[in-house]
Amino acid sequence: MEKFKGIFPALLTPFDSDNRINNKALEELIELNIKKGVTGFYVAGSTAEVFLLSGEERKELYKTVKSIAGDRATLIAHVGAIGTDLTIEYAKLAEKLGYDAISSVAPFYYKFSFEEIKQYYFDVVGTVSLPMIIYNFPGFSGVNLSCAQMGEFLSDDRFIGVKHTSNDYFALSQYKMAFPDKVIYNGFDEMMLAGLSMGADGGIGSTYNFMAEKFIKLVELFKANKMEEADALQKNINKIIVALCDVGVMAGEKAVLCEMGLDFGICRKPFGEISADKKKAFLDTVMPLL
Repeated sequence: MEKFKGIFPALLTPFDSDNRINNKALEELIELNIKKGVTGFYVAGSTAEVFLLSGEERKELYKTVKSIAGDRATLIAHVGAIGTDLTIEYAKLAEKLGYDAISSVAPFYYKFSFEEIKQYYFDVVGTVSLPMIIYNFPGFSGVNLSCAQMGEFLSDDRFIGVKHTSNDYFALSQYKMAFPDKVIYNGFDEMMLAGLSMGADGGIGSTYNFMAEKFIKLVELFKANKMEEADALQKNINKIIVALCDVGVMAGEKAVLCEMGLDFGICRKPFGEISADKKKAFLDTVMPLL
């Protein structure tokens, strides 16, 4: 389980001027983060604009990331979709490619019952040999799994952990206390220190794409009980996140990466572009903090 603990950037998807996936920029990002010392990557999650990709593009993303990273990083494939059959198709591809685990947000939009959601997860995990990490994101999925409901998954050896993108840190603590051998990931970057204090084993985050080193250091400081330094670093991170929220998180992240020399383009519509004036002000604020 150690290979699943630590810092995992939730990879962004770069697009070129023709709105196609820019594999060269993706390779540069992966290499940059491997050099920084990340544990692995979370592929085709929310940050990847996954639900704005076609099925073929999503498959291309799984293949490209694996071909670049190889066995140098732990790879988690987010395979979630509304339909069980499509999710299974992605899960089987991840298995074939040699991913280390799969993950899935709960099926959304139609307000499925818990029994339907439970069946979805067990149907998916039953078709592959890869372990599953539950992606708990009530703010976006509309599905808020209780501690008791989460326990129905974590009590099964095929479910090895939870990506907890929620500010309910009591729930995170309950997961870890009830299942100490499972891996619990903090999901909200701006509350990483809180997540660590409540038992998180690491994090899967969007802003890790361009500042993973800050989160690697944050974990080191927390483990060394250097709490004043850890708190100061979290506050530095949060100044950047406040600026990101003002322009749009993923759009802002891509602007930062472009400023760093990686051609990440812009987000897909219906996401809008940042105006030139706003982008300049944003970068003038953020770049000195990195």
